[in-house]
Amino acid sequence: MGVNLDNTNRWRADVAESVKAYNEWFLASAPKAFREQRVEAVEKVRAALVQTSHLTRLDHTTLERHPEVLPSLRMATCPPLARDRLVGLADVKKSLIEKMEKEGALPPRTPRPELRPQLSRVGSVLAGLIDRDVCPWITAGRAPAGDEAKIAAIVIADRLCGVVANPIIRNAQEKRQLACVSDWLSARHYRQIPPGDPDDPASMPPGTFAFHMNVVGWMDDHGSKTVKIPVDIVIKAREASPTDLPLFVEAKSAGDFTNVNKRRKEEASKARHLLRRYGAGTQFVLFLGGYFDPGYLGYAAADRIDWVWEHRVGDFAGLGL
Repeated sequence: MGVNLDNTNRWRADVAESVKAYNEWFLASAPKAFREQRVEAVEKVRAALVQTSHLTRLDHTTLERHPEVLPSLRMATCPPLARDRLVGLADVKKSLIEKMEKEGALPPRTPRPELRPQLSRVGSVLAGLIDRDVCPWITAGRAPAGDEAKIAAIVIADRLCGVVANPIIRNAQEKRQLACVSDWLSARHYRQIPPGDPDDPASMPPGTFAFHMNVVGWMDDHGSKTVKIPVDIVIKAREASPTDLPLFVEAKSAGDFTNVNKRRKEEASKARHLLRRYGAGTQFVLFLGGYFDPGYLGYAAADRIDWVWEHRVGDFAGLGL
């Protein structure tokens, strides 16, 4: 008997309650999360302006010294440039742009003489597209006057945050969900530990939990090919024996009904990989908050994947915790 998957008479009421709880959280917390990220983004853009002499030095030397400025520079153009558009316009390797964007670094194995022509082309494209309405000192051929640089930094930072608005909200959602589970477990004297050995999750001590563990699963029934499965929450019941498997929990949050069914196959795939590796005693459940309709729940139930709602976190007790 499942905690929620078999209680179909409760699904619609739970969906309505989950949507209500999510909307209340969004209205109260999402603007704050976005503002906090915008403050950080403004500081990054201000640093980029200084490091590029207020966008007047976009040569290979500057980009080589400060590859981390690239996201700010893409948003300082008119129109703002997507990564792939910059790759095409500058005729450079996508791996170069991704390395600069994601890690603020240059590809370590590529010789500098090979990188410099690519960086020069990136700088030329950016310099030719700088938004001169936002950065009027470029057209005038002078240093920024008054609050011009400050205003430009705010505008560019807003563009940066606009591009990553959904990830900002998703990160805030994840923090909220993990805090919810952590608070519930801690109140019951569970102890958080580091992720530990992903090859043997059963080695977790009883009464402990961990976040973001990369657990090893099997791609086939014979284990001829393994795959690392990122699991959001792993919990070992207090009453478990030292050899028992922990509970594997996937935290899911959604702000609308549109995309949840597109992602439902991910959970089923993770569950299968874990089941193949660890056998019939494997427990894989979802921790849901937000817009998950009865259609999504039906697919999960068909795959025998149970779930706990964020608005009723106490249902974890029904899973032996």
